[in-house]
Amino acid sequence: MPIYHSQGRIPRKRHVVVRPGERFIYEELVGNKGFTGPSSLMYHLNRPAAVLGRRLMTKLQWEAEEEQGLAMRHLFSKRLPVGGGVVAGRVPLLFNHDVAISICRPDHADEFFYRNGQGDELVYVADGGGVLESQFGRLEVGPGDYVVIPRGVLHRWRLDQSKGQAHLLVVESASWIRTPERYRSELGQLLEHSPFCERDIRLPQGLETRDEEGEFPLVVKQGNTLTEFILQYHPFDVEGWDGHYYPWAFNIHDFEPIVGRIHQPPPVHQTFAADGFVVCSFVPRLYDFHPEAVPAPYHHANVMTDEVLYYASNEFMSRKGIESGSITLHPDGLTHGPHPGRAEASVGQPSTDELAVMIDTFRPLKVARQAAQIEDQDYTRSWL
Repeated sequence: MPIYHSQGRIPRKRHVVVRPGERFIYEELVGNKGFTGPSSLMYHLNRPAAVLGRRLMTKLQWEAEEEQGLAMRHLFSKRLPVGGGVVAGRVPLLFNHDVAISICRPDHADEFFYRNGQGDELVYVADGGGVLESQFGRLEVGPGDYVVIPRGVLHRWRLDQSKGQAHLLVVESASWIRTPERYRSELGQLLEHSPFCERDIRLPQGLETRDEEGEFPLVVKQGNTLTEFILQYHPFDVEGWDGHYYPWAFNIHDFEPIVGRIHQPPPVHQTFAADGFVVCSFVPRLYDFHPEAVPAPYHHANVMTDEVLYYASNEFMSRKGIESGSITLHPDGLTHGPHPGRAEASVGQPSTDELAVMIDTFRPLKVARQAAQIEDQDYTRSWL
C-alpha cells in the first residue's frame, strides 16, 4: 500500500479547529472500505460539498460483441482513431464485473475535473506525457508510467502535446488496486525480495491552493453513468492533507525482474493486485542461465484465468506479428504458447528487450463491439 505522505499545512491533531479565532477550515476524509481502509484527511478553505447544480451527461455503453464463441484475439490498439479527452475519449475493448480495459488516444485536455466513483484506475502511459493534477498535488507522468488513481479521487489530466500523441491503457477496477501482499510486511513495507520498493514510487508534490468562487464542472462516474456537477468553489482549495490515500506513480523501467537458471513463471512479474485480477510487468532482462534452458514460456492453458497482454514495444520473446500497442487475449479453455520457431530461437540467447503489461483476470472477459475495427482476423491460425 502507499506510504504515509503529507503536503501543505495541517493541524497537530485530527478533527480539531485548524485556526482558532480565524477563518474556519473544512475537513474532508477520503478513503476506501468505509472507515476501515486506507484514507487521507484534506483541509479545504471552502465547503467541498457546495454544489450549484447537476445534469446527467451520458450512459456509457460497454456492449459486448455478438457471440462468436471461444477464440484467441489480437487487437491493434494504435490503429484506433485519435480523438476526445482522457475521460470521454476512452474506447472500451475488454471487460467483466471486476475490470474494464480501454484505450485512450486523446487530442485535447478535458476542461472539467473528474472523479471515478465506481472504481480505482490504473493508467499505463505508453506514449506521451504531462501532469496529473489532483487535490493532493501534481504528478509528472511520462512513457512507461503506471499511474494509480484510487476511487473517489478528484483529478484532471494535463497532457503535453509537445511530448507526442498520448496513448493510454486504462484499467478500471471494481476493487482496490494495490501492491501484492507477498511483497509486503505485516505493517505494509515492501520487503527485500520485492522487485520494487518505496523509493521507486512517486508521490504528489507541489500542492497549489486555489481560493476561488465561481462555477467549476466536476464529472463523476458511477453506475457506468457520467453526471456533471457544478461546484461553487474551486476543488483545489486544499491547503494541506495527510494520509495513505492519494494518486501515485511507478515506472515500469523501475521494476527489477526476477530471473533464474530455468524459466520463471509469470507470477514473478506481478506488479499490482486486485480482487479479480493481477497486473504483471515484462521488462528487459537476462534470460535463464542454465546451459540447456529454454527461456521462452512453455505452452499453458490458463486454467481459471483469461490472459491479456499489452505490448509496449515491437519485441516479445514468444510472439511474432505483434507491434507496439498490440493487445492479445488468450482465454481460459484454450492452450497457447510460443509461436512456431520462437521457443527454439530463444535457446542460447543472453537476454530479451521486451516490454509489456499483462492483465490476468480470474473471470472470463467479454470483448467489446469496438474491438472489431482493429482485430487481426488471422490470429487464431498464427500457430500453424
